[in-house]
Formats: sequence, C-alpha cells, structure tokens
Amino acid sequence: MAVDSATYINSLVNKTSASANLASSDPTAMQDRFLKLLVAQINNQDPLNPMDNAQMTTQMAQINTVAGIQQLNGTMQSMTAQFTAMQVLQGAALVGRDVLTASNRLVLDAQSMGRGALDLAGAVDNVKIEILNGAGTVVDTLSAGSLPAGRHEFSWDGSSYTGTGDLNFRVIATRAGKTVEATGLVRSTVASVGSENGIMKIQLVGREPVAYADLKAIL
Repeated sequence: MAVDSATYINSLVNKTSASANLASSDPTAMQDRFLKLLVAQINNQDPLNPMDNAQMTTQMAQINTVAGIQQLNGTMQSMTAQFTAMQVLQGAALVGRDVLTASNRLVLDAQSMGRGALDLAGAVDNVKIEILNGAGTVVDTLSAGSLPAGRHEFSWDGSSYTGTGDLNFRVIATRAGKTVEATGLVRSTVASVGSENGIMKIQLVGREPVAYADLKAIL
C-alpha cells in the first residue's frame, strides 16, 4: 500500500504547532524519512491520476517549514538556558541585600526585629499595624497615625515576645472612617540565588524562595 506523505507532513505540522516536543527530533532524519515516503508515493501513484507538481512543491515546503520550526525551537531553548544562567550570575550580587516581597508573615531577624512595609492606595488619617501570633491573636499594635499614599516601612521589636510559631501582621488603614486599601510587604535578606525550571529563584532568609519578578524593591 502506498504511504501518503501528505498525511505524514500534515501530522508533523499539527504536532509542531501544538507542542515544542518535536524540538528534540533530528530535522535531517525527519527530512530523510519524508523523502523516502515521497519516493514511495511517487512509485506507487496511480498512473491515470499522478501527483501534480503543485502538490509535490506544497509538501516539500511543508517539510522545510517543520524543520525550520524545530531548529528555531532548539535555538530558543538554548538562548533561554543561557539567559537564565546569566540572570543567576548577575543575581549573585543580591546575596546579602535586603528586599521587599508581598507577604504578611513576619520573620524576626537576629536582633529580634520584624521589618516590613505597607503600600497605601491613598492618603489616610489613621493607620494601625496589628501583630498576630499563629492563632490569629493580636499580641501588639503599632500606630502610624496619618500617612500619605505610597510605601512606608515599619519595624517591630519582638525581643519580649515569648510565643512560638509564625507571626503575621495586619494593616488597618482608614480615611474619614472609610477603609483605604493597603498592601503588606515584608523585608527579608537574600541568602542565595539559583534556577528552577528555567526561572531564577531567590532564597530568602527564613522564607520560601521567590521568583525575581516577585521582588517589589531591592534595598
């Protein structure tokens, strides 16, 4: 039975468009298989209804397109790996630096200080920062008074705190009795940098690793 090279090509095109898995295939070997199929199809074609030149040209253009996509995918994967490696190398400069990330979990440093920040969507006339233990009980409250819109840092002295488990904080910001949106941030120290699944990861002291894109500020 004649092997239909057109069906083979269409299958390759569909798979290449839907997935990058074909990037690991050898384009030269694929072209060789295609030519063998094409020769087999020509040898077994119906003499009364032969394949015309336009059909043959279309199939050859398709195989070249598939091979080109595969080569492009391979090049892009190589460039992505190199870019990630360069990111990690440059990210080494962050080790020992403090950064801000979006979180409400407070981690005490070596001096028993918990450091964080808050982003205010608008000016407020009253801001309270409640420190909570793992059970959600308020163990202390910081009063920041009135503040303009923007980012504001705070610190909490936890040297007298005798509890265990995670500490969290909650920001309550109001203006004329109405709540103003406030986003909690925490200050952490970068311990190391690395990569995971092609993404640069930053390990923070006492915290889970975060992606570089998750950093809100480098201090």
